[in-house]
Amino acid sequence: MLGNIGWSGLVLILIALLLVFGPSKLPEIGKAFGRSLREFRNATKEMTDDVAGAVRGHSNDPSSPSPGTASSGTAAATVEPIVLQEGTPEETRPSQAE
Repeated sequence: MLGNIGWSGLVLILIALLLVFGPSKLPEIGKAFGRSLREFRNATKEMTDDVAGAVRGHSNDPSSPSPGTASSGTAAATVEPIVLQEGTPEETRPSQAE
């Protein structure tokens, strides 16, 4: 989407920003945008490093437990099913004392 914007489009966008925000706010907006972009890039790099580390650390050894199974000494969690009441909302709504 942004690959189709040429130099003339960028100049028009900058002129519009200058008219809307004024010359005193543009440097502040640029700094905030740069900080946000840097933070996003760092977070993305950390996430890809974590995933790559998890993939490298995963072994195909059958004696090691898989991530979905409980190892010895740990309790497996049980999940209780939710039972929904049947009927119309008026029937299931608690009665109010008047």
